[in-house]
Amino acid sequence: MEAVELRHHRIKRLVRPLVYRTLSPRMVQSLRFRWWRLSSYFPRLVTSRFARRTPQVRGFGAAHVASDLAKQLQSVNLLAPTEMCRVMTKYGSDKGRLNNYTPVYSALFKERCKQPLRVLELGLGTNNPDAPSNMGVFGSPGASLRGWRELFPHALLYGADIDRAILFQEDRIMTFYCDQLDRSSIRELWLHPDLQDGMDIIIEDGLHTFEANVSFLEGSLDHLRPGGIYVAEDIMWSDVDKWYDRLEAIYSKKYPTYEFAFVVLANRGCDNLLVVRRAAY
Repeated sequence: MEAVELRHHRIKRLVRPLVYRTLSPRMVQSLRFRWWRLSSYFPRLVTSRFARRTPQVRGFGAAHVASDLAKQLQSVNLLAPTEMCRVMTKYGSDKGRLNNYTPVYSALFKERCKQPLRVLELGLGTNNPDAPSNMGVFGSPGASLRGWRELFPHALLYGADIDRAILFQEDRIMTFYCDQLDRSSIRELWLHPDLQDGMDIIIEDGLHTFEANVSFLEGSLDHLRPGGIYVAEDIMWSDVDKWYDRLEAIYSKKYPTYEFAFVVLANRGCDNLLVVRRAAY
C-alpha cells in the first residue's frame, strides 16, 4: 500500500504543473476524482478485503461511557473506502482523498444519514493562497458542505469561515462569518437566529492550531445537542501530548456529560482527530 502511494505521489509531482496551467478548476476537480478512483479507491477496496489498519484511540470522560466511543472507533478499518469517501472526493473535499477521515465518519454517522440533522462545519476551504490553512487556488470552497448535503438528504447544513469572500447560500446550505481565534466572534456566530436550535454534528476544519482548536471547541460544545458529535480535524502530531493533558486534567472534569476520544491516524503530520460525543440524556 505504501509503495502504491509513493508512486502516486511521484506521478502527481510530474503531471500537476502541466494540468494546472491548461485546465479549468472544474476540470481539474473531475480529473482528480477519476485519478483517485483508479489509483486509490479501487486498490484500497481490494486491499481492505485482506488487510486491516486501525487507528490508535484513547478515551477520556465519564467512567461509565468513556470506553464506548473509543471502542467504536478502534474497530474502523482505515483501508476500507466507503460511500462517504466517494462522495466527498467527488465534490473536491480532501476528507476522503488525502486522509482517512471518511472511514471514521462513516462509522460515526452511517446510522443517522436519513435523519433530519443539523450540521455545522467551520472551515469552508478557502482557495485564497494568502489565507492560512488554504486549499490552494484549485480548492473548492464549500466542497464538504455539498458532500454532507448529499450524504444527509434530510439535513440542514451550516458553514462558517473567516474568509468572507467564499461565504454562500444554496439549497439547504447557509454560511456565516467566524474568526475562531476571537471568542466574541464565536459567540456572535452562535447568536445567529438560524443556529439557535443547536447542532447534531459539528465539524471543526478551520485554522489547524492548538489555540484555534481549543477556542472553537470551548465556545461551541454547549451548542451540541444531546447525542451529538463534535469533531476537530487536522490535529498536529506535535500537539498530541497537549491534548492528552488538557483532556485528562480539564475537559473530563469540566464536561462530565461528554465523552472524548483522541484518534491518531498518523504518527506524523496532522491527520489526527478529536471526537466528542454528548450524552443522549
